[in-house]
Amino acid sequence: MNEQKVRIGFIGAGGNTKVRHIPGFQAISGVELVSVANRTLESGQKIADEFGISKAYDDWTDLIKSPEIDAICIGTWPYMHRTLVLAALENNKHVLTEARMAMNAQEARDMLNASRCKPNLITQVVPAPFTFPVDQTLREMLQDGYLGDLLSVDLTACDMSLKSGFLDSEAPMRWRHDRDLSGYNMMLMGGWYEVLLRWAGYATSVKAITRINVTSRLDASGQRREISIPDHVEILAEMASGAVCHMRVSEVTGFVSTDKIWLYGTEGTILVESDVSSDNAKVFAAKRNDDELRQVDINHEVRGYWRVEEEFINAIRGLEDVSHTTFEDGVRYMEFTEAVTRSAQTGNTVYLPL
Repeated sequence: MNEQKVRIGFIGAGGNTKVRHIPGFQAISGVELVSVANRTLESGQKIADEFGISKAYDDWTDLIKSPEIDAICIGTWPYMHRTLVLAALENNKHVLTEARMAMNAQEARDMLNASRCKPNLITQVVPAPFTFPVDQTLREMLQDGYLGDLLSVDLTACDMSLKSGFLDSEAPMRWRHDRDLSGYNMMLMGGWYEVLLRWAGYATSVKAITRINVTSRLDASGQRREISIPDHVEILAEMASGAVCHMRVSEVTGFVSTDKIWLYGTEGTILVESDVSSDNAKVFAAKRNDDELRQVDINHEVRGYWRVEEEFINAIRGLEDVSHTTFEDGVRYMEFTEAVTRSAQTGNTVYLPL
C-alpha cells in the first residue's frame, strides 16, 4: 500500500470542513493536518486547538505559499473558490474545493483550464452526497437496460434545512441567499443536477421559471437585506439521451418529506427517494409487466458511502482516479446553473454547452 505522506492545509473551516473533511483526513494513515486559515486568526486558532492542527494563519496567501503543505482543502463559500484554486495550483498544491464549484460558468472554466496546465496535481470538487448509497446500483440498472430507453426524468427537491417546507419569511438570511457569496447558484439545484449527471447524462437545453417569494431577510448583524436568488425554480430540460427532464427545487413547498426522482423508460420505471439530511436513499422499481413498484435491495458490496477525503488522498498517491467530482463535471453543472438563470431572466430556451 502506498502511504506517501500528504500534508493538508485548510482555508475556511465551516460546518462541512469540521464535520466531514477534518475527521475524514484524520482517519487516513500518513495524512498530516498542518495548518488552517479562517475568516479571522482567532477563529482559525480555535479550529486548530479543537482538532490538533499545528498552525493557524491570519492570511490565506501565506498558507498557500507554505512549503510545509502538499494539498489545500477549501471550505469557503463559492465567491472565493476560483481565487483560491488558481493560487493553490500556481503554488503546486493539490486542491479539494467545496461545492458549489464557482460563482458562474466562466469561473469554473478558468479553474478547469488552470488544472489542465498542472496535470501532475489532483483537483476535486466535493460531490453532492444525496444518493451515494444507491448510485452504483442505479448505474448498473440503467446500463443493463432495466428501463429500456429513458423517456422522462422528474425530480422534486426541497431545502434540507426546512422541516415543513412552507414559506418562512422570518428565517434568517444564509449564505445561499446572498448573490455576492453564491453567484448563480440557487438552493441545492446544482447538486441535484450533478446527481443526474451520474445516471442520466447531461442536458442540451434548459427552459426555466424562477420565483423569489421572500424578497428580504435579516442577516447575522440584524440588517435587512434584499434577496435576488430564487427560492423556487421549475426547469424543463432536454437531455442528450433524448429524454425530457423536469426539475422542481424549492424552499417554499410544504410537506415534501423526501426528495424524489422518477425515471421513466420504455420497459420500466424507477423511483429514487432521498432524505438529504441522512444516509438513507432508497430505490423502488418495476418492469412493464409488474403489478407495482418494489424496493430494490442494495447489495452491501456496491452500496456507496462518503469517502471524499479517501478518494482525494488515493488520487494524490496514484491509487485511483477522481470520480466524485471532477472539475469537468463541475463545469457542466455550473453551465447548467447559469443557463437556468439566463433562461429565467430572458424567457428563452438556453442551449448547452454555453
